[in-house]
Amino acid sequence: MNAAATTTRCLHCRRPLASPRSIANGYGPTCARRIRAAEATADLADYKTAQIDSARELITDGAIIPIRSVAFIAISTDGTETYRTAPTACTCPAGLKARRCYHTAAARMLLAA
Repeated sequence: MNAAATTTRCLHCRRPLASPRSIANGYGPTCARRIRAAEATADLADYKTAQIDSARELITDGAIIPIRSVAFIAISTDGTETYRTAPTACTCPAGLKARRCYHTAAARMLLAA
């Protein structure tokens, strides 16, 4: 009996990951490089520095997962909630009050990549 092997895939492009470092990061080297470069080009002028840092952490932790071309599922900081987010809106408490949240900042960074 042969157990099915699980393949870890890049959270951005969905290609299989092979190296232990890429598997730990959740992104392949090319996607990781593009995401870092996109942080400089993404329109984040309306966000506070703390929100941008939280967005980077969200991406680094692999806690924002693409579900459609511009839609993502973001996991809350404590891991108990999930939110649907896009570059313009989010279902988190701040997003429901039409405020900017770090989930939308992370979505903008990922889409700029």
